[in-house]
Amino acid sequence: MRLTARLLTVFALLSVCLASPAIADFKKGMAAYEAGDYATALKEWRPLAEQGNTDAQYGLGLIYDSGKGVPQDNAEAARWYRKAAELGLASAQSNLGVLYARGEGIKQDLPEAARWYRRAAEQEYAMAQFNLGVLYEKGQGLKQNYTEAVHWYRRAAEQGDADAQLNLGLLYAKGQGVQKSYAKAVRYYRMAAEQGDADAQSRLGLLYSNGQGVPQDLVQAHLWLNLAAAQGDKSAAKERDLLVKKMTPAQLTQAQKLARGWKPKK
Repeated sequence: MRLTARLLTVFALLSVCLASPAIADFKKGMAAYEAGDYATALKEWRPLAEQGNTDAQYGLGLIYDSGKGVPQDNAEAARWYRKAAELGLASAQSNLGVLYARGEGIKQDLPEAARWYRRAAEQEYAMAQFNLGVLYEKGQGLKQNYTEAVHWYRRAAEQGDADAQLNLGLLYAKGQGVQKSYAKAVRYYRMAAEQGDADAQSRLGLLYSNGQGVPQDLVQAHLWLNLAAAQGDKSAAKERDLLVKKMTPAQLTQAQKLARGWKPKK
């Protein structure tokens, strides 16, 4: 299960709404950032950030957070994230929440982390929805509530967030916050597995092997366990090797062929 707060370290979606010269300055900074010229990105973005542009503020936060081109400074990152967050930028709200959750650059404060995650999550920001789900599941900063965890994981999962898909599948498999359902666990594991998540691939393979939530299918079981093993999952490799003993040569050949042709969905 993924129970670690996730920090966005790139620009997911720009909300630039500036006059033409300012747009040009922002794009120049963006081009420099993408080229690894962080000094130029800072030079172009700082005046815009000081004028209240949220994307430039968020960009400065990223640079200071990662220490790209400057000494890493989480406090300065938090300062710029906060400026953008208070103006409503979801990515900044989410990253500020992560800094509160980790206690990096600011004093750790899990209820405050939850507050910022929620503001971003309510804007349908998937990473914040996942992070909020984690706090509900762990009972950190909020009263433990599996039903709420399911709610936020589901909203992130339906947007394609693989970590949320994995965690939602696990809650269905255990019957926490929802009625236990291996069939629904299979559904969400598959969504994450098809994106290349090794943990989800391994768990999906085991359900196929045991015939839980799906008809038993040793070929599919081997496929998913093999894919997870190829990513270094030792437990999946062990289960795959045990499974081989139950398979016919034709089944094994088919499973290996499927694995060779498999590509993650984007």
